[in-house]
Amino acid sequence: QVQLVESGGRLVQAGGSLRLSCAASGRTSSEYGMGWFRQAPGKDRQTVAAITRSGTTTYYADSVKGRFTISRDNAKNTVYLQMNSLKPEDTAVYYCAAVHLGYSSSEYDYDYWGQGTQVTVSS
Repeated sequence: QVQLVESGGRLVQAGGSLRLSCAASGRTSSEYGMGWFRQAPGKDRQTVAAITRSGTTTYYADSVKGRFTISRDNAKNTVYLQMNSLKPEDTAVYYCAAVHLGYSSSEYDYDYWGQGTQVTVSS
């Protein structure tokens, strides 16, 4: 079992930056690939970014490429999502999740989920 807790979401102006954190407890997070997802009101959940257990391979949705960066610190059991040049369309609840496969860009492969953190970008 892995427990995930996201933090860092808040209200920010367009063009600003935020860093989300996902702290893992339970089994060592280094055993899992990790991903960030988001869900806006009335929309389906979408994959934002994913990272392998070692952190050597990453995936980004086209909508965030060049603006967001996923990283991890296995010694701290924490995964980060650095979000720059934020846009109002980035407004959503952001979730982190863990996949035992090691890496996936599909939300359906993920085994454990956090409760989410709200990011609101004002125009």
